[in-house]
Amino acid sequence: MLNLQNIDLPHNWEHVHLPETDSTMLLLRLPQYQHSDKEFVLATTDYQTAGRGQRGNHWEAERGKNLLFGFLFHPTLVPVTHQFALSEALALAVQAALAEHVDGGVTVKWPNDVYWLDYKIAGMLLEHDVCGTQIATTLTGVGINVNQTVFESDAPNPISLMKITGNHHSRAELLSKLVGEFEKRYHLILHNDYATLHNEYMEHLYRGKGNHVFEDASGKFAASIEGISPLGILSLRKSNGTICNYAFKEVAFCHDEQP
Repeated sequence: MLNLQNIDLPHNWEHVHLPETDSTMLLLRLPQYQHSDKEFVLATTDYQTAGRGQRGNHWEAERGKNLLFGFLFHPTLVPVTHQFALSEALALAVQAALAEHVDGGVTVKWPNDVYWLDYKIAGMLLEHDVCGTQIATTLTGVGINVNQTVFESDAPNPISLMKITGNHHSRAELLSKLVGEFEKRYHLILHNDYATLHNEYMEHLYRGKGNHVFEDASGKFAASIEGISPLGILSLRKSNGTICNYAFKEVAFCHDEQP
């Protein structure tokens, strides 16, 4: 079984592995990785002391049990107005890699999570450096719960691949598969085939069909997902027919109970 130092990667990927680091995203901000001669720079670690989740939360990960990584690249052909396509490509790559091991139920949750049923198995962050109307650099950070079975934080719904399947899984093999899945979808972006990518994202979207309960600054309400814009704006159709638009952190998914 491969360890993270020996991952099968395409020739255009540079790889650095540290047994421990504060954050792979912070590591990739170092100048030597910003100016690599490879198209992608991948950083992996067995343990993060300052890993971040959505909304600035700490990402809980037992040492050596989970897949913690980030990668940096320069998608200079992607306009800022289509930046969410990069989130779609990464989320779908994680979804596809996990779905190989699970008999259904793996979905992408807007904006940047991956779920199994109603449980969170993976989360990711993307940061973009912009030059004019184009994206100059994209930095990603990903955490996937692979072999951890006990979660001690107050996160409401974590789960791991091992808890779902009952089996131990190779982090290196999972990451190698994920990289290949990302490259396939990034290829669509580079060829301006945003429609195919977006349709796949909507097809695998968590709670993408039917009415569900959400919460915004005004309280809970029932709505269905109407669509997601190229900038990642979520459109919800409320039960009275009103359509409301939300940026990241402006609306939350709730348990499907009466609002």
